[in-house]
Amino acid sequence: MTPVGAVGFDLDGTLFDHHGSARSAAVHFLGSLGVVASDSTLASWFAAEELHFERWRSGEIGFSEQRRQRLRSVLPPLGVDVPAVDVDVDELFDVYLRAYESSWRAFPDALPLLQSLRASGHRIGLLTNGTEAQQLAKLRHTGLLVEFDVVCTSERVGFSKPDVRAFAVLASELGVEPGACLFVGDDPVKDVDGARAAGMQALLVDGHRRRGLPIGQLVGSAIARSAGAR
Repeated sequence: MTPVGAVGFDLDGTLFDHHGSARSAAVHFLGSLGVVASDSTLASWFAAEELHFERWRSGEIGFSEQRRQRLRSVLPPLGVDVPAVDVDVDELFDVYLRAYESSWRAFPDALPLLQSLRASGHRIGLLTNGTEAQQLAKLRHTGLLVEFDVVCTSERVGFSKPDVRAFAVLASELGVEPGACLFVGDDPVKDVDGARAAGMQALLVDGHRRRGLPIGQLVGSAIARSAGAR
């Protein structure tokens, strides 16, 4: 195992609390439409988000269209009419989007981890399946952006995780061989399998916070293991 010289991160669900931000926004948005945001309703909301975001990621539909499809699939069963004209649907989604943006937050242990890695001399990169503008806005809002040497979005690099080419771009821009890069993420397929297929070391962090394990402890242990391996 090669000692880790750089650490790459996923954003949503790893450093940035997308689910918490989106849940708060969905409760507000649905409430403004007279809908009680029950657990089943929120489950439907997030299922639609995942489905149509993946359709965008695969190139099947455009980014604005995946937003429209989310509203068109979730709201009518709740008794809410969705406008027939796209521009009106976009305006409706903007109500949700403003609530989402006002709820943006990083996980509390994210910034201390990045600062610690920088202090220890590691290069730090981000690889995220998302649009350039929105993901950079999240990083600026949360104060994380200044800690990264490299930020790669799927929109900019032209490939999405788990495509090994996306990870290859990250390693190249970080200036390290893939084997010297540890990739950290919350998705076992997109983050972990993709990184390993590209020759990187990988760390799955999903659920660790519920168990009281700071992400920094897990990353530090992984780096130490790589340094001690022969």
